[in-house]
Amino acid sequence: MDSLQRKGLAQQGDWAVEAHGLVKTFGENRAVDGVNLNVKAGTIYGVLGPNGAGKTTTINMLATLLRPDAGSAKIFGYDVVKESQIVRQLIGVTGQYASVDESLSATENLIIFSRLLGLSRKEARQKSDELLEEFGLTEAAKRPLKNFSGGMRRRLDLAASLIAQPPLIFLDEPTTGLDPRTRSQMWDTIRRLVDTGSTILLTTQYLEEADQLADRIAVIDRGRVVAEGTVDELKASVGTSSLQLSVQNPLDIEQARRTVEQVLNAASTVVAGKISAPMANADRVTDLLISLREAGIHLAEMSVQKPTLDEVFLTITGHGVQENDTETSTPTSNKQEARV
Repeated sequence: MDSLQRKGLAQQGDWAVEAHGLVKTFGENRAVDGVNLNVKAGTIYGVLGPNGAGKTTTINMLATLLRPDAGSAKIFGYDVVKESQIVRQLIGVTGQYASVDESLSATENLIIFSRLLGLSRKEARQKSDELLEEFGLTEAAKRPLKNFSGGMRRRLDLAASLIAQPPLIFLDEPTTGLDPRTRSQMWDTIRRLVDTGSTILLTTQYLEEADQLADRIAVIDRGRVVAEGTVDELKASVGTSSLQLSVQNPLDIEQARRTVEQVLNAASTVVAGKISAPMANADRVTDLLISLREAGIHLAEMSVQKPTLDEVFLTITGHGVQENDTETSTPTSNKQEARV
């Protein structure tokens, strides 16, 4: 499907994804508990949440890999259960772990995938060469995959999912394990996909990634959507400002953190010795400075800025985005879900 066809499909309806009340249980665990999602065609939609929140299970239901226990979902107006064969022609799925054959080269993998999708030998070779160049793998095209780095495998996996040029692409943590430079390259590729008419539904454990890419974000926690909106809307929901401070004496960090939470009436985080907390009223900085001075705590640095997505997570869910909860799932998705 070329870019004009994808743009035409997007213009036929406003929504690439419409999900209402999706539920999935595994034994006694309600992994997804009534998720609602509406993804506008031609956009990047981020799905964020702590480990085990239900993100990958939700993706698997939308991609027809799991059957919902309750609720409904449509992809470009087609029901994922009743019209699953049509839906599968409209989507591409890239998981957290590369679905490629390590005994073959990058070129051989892409040619096989292309042939399975109905391309001729000449078309398969041409598509393989194009994708290898797009993802910076041309020099390693003939190298066995067992000699590839983790980042190279991730790039090849995404390249394989784009052979058919689907109008809707599910990217489940597509940059996990990549170095910053390669991650940035992947971001540019994702943006180009949207520019040519594709819609992206993205799960990620990198808050900066969602901040950089997503037009809208759904925060999922314990199987439910607990917040939804643009990045700016989510940040504004927890306060207009964010306090960042560090203390001179590392032994004072815990007492300083408690003082911050008491004065600002907000949860805080401590990363690399720096205390962060959302702040609804910047005027409270004066009260905080007085309280810290009375406690004998001396500051090394302090600043006030916009809230971060990390603080959004902490405020909305009560814990960080990378908590180590696990989610019971099917045998084929256990390995993935433990990471999300």
